[in-house]
Amino acid sequence: IQTLIDEHQKAPHARVLQKALAKELTTTVHSENEYNMAVEASSILFGKGTKDMLSKIDEATFLDIFDGVPHHNISKEQLTAGIHIADLLVNETQIFPSKGDLRRTIKGGGLNLNQEKVKSPDLTVNQEDTINGKYILIRKGKKNYSLISCQ
Repeated sequence: IQTLIDEHQKAPHARVLQKALAKELTTTVHSENEYNMAVEASSILFGKGTKDMLSKIDEATFLDIFDGVPHHNISKEQLTAGIHIADLLVNETQIFPSKGDLRRTIKGGGLNLNQEKVKSPDLTVNQEDTINGKYILIRKGKKNYSLISCQ
């Protein structure tokens, strides 16, 4: 305990005490596996996750992580044919109010598709862009998530 306190005093921003307590409590009440899934989930939610990390999470956990974010549906046929990013995010899901707003967000580096920055307003989204063949995660800015289900 004293070692943890000393580490915390040297670098309080690292939150060593809080992380140690969270790990101890979670593994005691649940399991080591549940703790690791919670760490991955918070990594994803706070923008440090990758598409690969998202793909490794089972569907129930994935949906739990994004429970409460706006959810939209599109057909798999639209993805099979490929859909322009503006048509997907403005016309089909209304995640953006206008194509101009979408272009400005992309230009400013504020749009992520499955945790990867969208660099071009000319992007065509297709089946390869899904997580586990079913989901597309959109993040506007740092914290505004939307989930698109492809069925």
